[in-house]
Amino acid sequence: MLYLIADHLGFPGVLNLLRYITLRAGGAVATALFIGLLIGPKFIGWLRVRQGKGQPIRSDGPQTHLAKVGTPTMGGLMILTAVTITMLLWMDLGNRYTWACLLVTIGFGTIGFLDDYDKVTKRSHKGVSGKTRLFFEFIIAGFAAWLINAGNGTLLYVPFYNGAVVDLGWFYIAFAAFVIVAFGNAVNLTDGLDGLATMPVVIAALAFFAIAYVVGNKVFANYLGIPHVLGAGDLTILCAAIIGGGLAFLWFNAPPAAVFMGDTGSLALGGALGAIAVSTHHEIVLAIVGGLFVLEAVSVVVQVFFYKRTGRRVFRMAPIHHHFEQLGWSEPTVVIRFWIISFVLALAGLATLKLR
Repeated sequence: MLYLIADHLGFPGVLNLLRYITLRAGGAVATALFIGLLIGPKFIGWLRVRQGKGQPIRSDGPQTHLAKVGTPTMGGLMILTAVTITMLLWMDLGNRYTWACLLVTIGFGTIGFLDDYDKVTKRSHKGVSGKTRLFFEFIIAGFAAWLINAGNGTLLYVPFYNGAVVDLGWFYIAFAAFVIVAFGNAVNLTDGLDGLATMPVVIAALAFFAIAYVVGNKVFANYLGIPHVLGAGDLTILCAAIIGGGLAFLWFNAPPAAVFMGDTGSLALGGALGAIAVSTHHEIVLAIVGGLFVLEAVSVVVQVFFYKRTGRRVFRMAPIHHHFEQLGWSEPTVVIRFWIISFVLALAGLATLKLR
């Protein structure tokens, strides 16, 4: 909004600074952080009153989680509020990537909200059926992928290789939609402990802050041998908003959590990161930067696959963070060690920018 106003006026005087992505990104971090911290206490109080007993806790989960009964969920609404207002304030609203990512963020957040609402009202951890969720997620992701593809091309790039590997043609839209949906659900599966998903999302957003910036800059992109996507640089503001909103939420989500993110936040943030990766042509790098989320999702797939065929479990409990809890690790130990893993993987993903 501010960018469009300044552009309409011809960027006069001090408004000329809004031309610089770095300035708007800094403003986005501060704005999202401020909004999140400002609305947090009253919002959590409102959720506690409205939800009563809070998020249902699985009876077959770790027994230590029973102490969390009464903690409200849907805290992702705080993040969505902060991120959406920040996007509309600081991003270029004439940019197709802005609207594609906003569509995924709000669309996935809405699906997550309906799932959380179903769980709270029915006092069950099951929520909306998986098939229904996936159907609407693919509808939203498919439209966003089409919107992104209209100005982005259908080439697939991989780390450690200079140039495109293959042109996926129209199949690229299906591939891009899969990336967005898969990552949204991977983050959702990770959100099982206080602060476990929040900080890795912030770390991944930091990594893609750098990626979006260099991809959107023709000089840097040519130097590094990575695809240049005109307009993708503006996604650094979205990454900045996620960083600010995520840190604000972590203030209240740190152990012991005063509020849970819920599917409302985890689906939205995961989908947003997936959309950013598709927009910047760094879908494969996302699997490295967000390797922790991939590991969590794979652990569930492996557990279900082997249990249905052999009746035996590979892990004591899935997703894998529960496996380590069952081994005797305390919740803070699991969370902090997973944060470290996430940070290392983010550095590994950023290293691929130079190794081309």
